[in-house]
Amino acid sequence: MMAKPEHVLRPLDNEAVRLARTLMRTARFGALAVLDPSDGSPLVSRVAVATDCDGAPLLLVSGLSQHTQALQHDPRCSLLLGEPGKGDALAYPRLSLNCTAELVENEVDLARMSDRFLRHVPKAALYAALPDFRIYRCQPRSGSLNGGFGKAYRLEPADCLTAQAFSLAPFETPILEHMNEDHADAVALYAEKLAGQPAAKWSLTGIDPEGIDLAAGDLTARVWFDQRVETRQDARAALVALVAKAQDTASAAPEPPSKE
Repeated sequence: MMAKPEHVLRPLDNEAVRLARTLMRTARFGALAVLDPSDGSPLVSRVAVATDCDGAPLLLVSGLSQHTQALQHDPRCSLLLGEPGKGDALAYPRLSLNCTAELVENEVDLARMSDRFLRHVPKAALYAALPDFRIYRCQPRSGSLNGGFGKAYRLEPADCLTAQAFSLAPFETPILEHMNEDHADAVALYAEKLAGQPAAKWSLTGIDPEGIDLAAGDLTARVWFDQRVETRQDARAALVALVAKAQDTASAAPEPPSKE
C-alpha cells in the first residue's frame, strides 16, 4: 500500500525554512506555471525573478507574452525555483510556490521593486524600460520544498516570507552604494568566507532585516545575520559584525599543505 503524501513530509524546522528563503532570495530565473485562458490547460515558461524586501518573488514580464495574458485572466500561478548543478539534477534543492500574482501599480512600491529587480537581474535593464513590461509580485499561498532525497517539507505563507521586512527599505540604496563603493573588501569577505563562494568582483544587491544578498556575474549568494536588524544603525552594526565573523572564519581555516 502506498504511503499517504503527508507521511512523506518531514516536520518543518528552521534549517528548512532558511533553505527555502535562500532559494527565493538567490534565484534569478524560475519556471512559471499559469493557466491558459483558452482552455485552462497548464502553461509553463521560464521567467526572470527577483524578490521584494520580504522575499516575495517579483516578475518582470511583457504584456505581450502568453503567460502575462494568462495572469491577467487568472492570477493563480506556481513558481519553481532552484538550479541544478553537476551530476543528478534531482539531488539539488528546489522550491515550488503556489502564488497569487499581483500587478504592481503603486508608484512607491514600483520604484522600490524596480530597483531591487535591476540590482538582482542587471541584464533586465535591456527591456525593463519597454512600455509593455510590467512588474508582478507573487504572493505565496503555500510552498513545497524538496531539499534532496527524502527531504520534503510543506510551507505556509509565513514560512516563506520575512515578517515586518520593510523597515530598511528607505535606506537600502544608500547602504548598498556605501558598501559597494567604500567597502568592497568587506563585501568580498562576506561572499567568500561566509557564503563559501569563489573569489570574484562581488557586490551587495539587497539588504533586509534577516540578511544580505550578493552577486558577481552569473553567481548569487545569501548571507544571514545572526539576529534581525530593524534600523539603519542596526544594519551598520550587523555588517561590521559580519566582517569580524568572516575574518574569524578565515583565520580558523586550515592552511593548504605545503608543496615541498
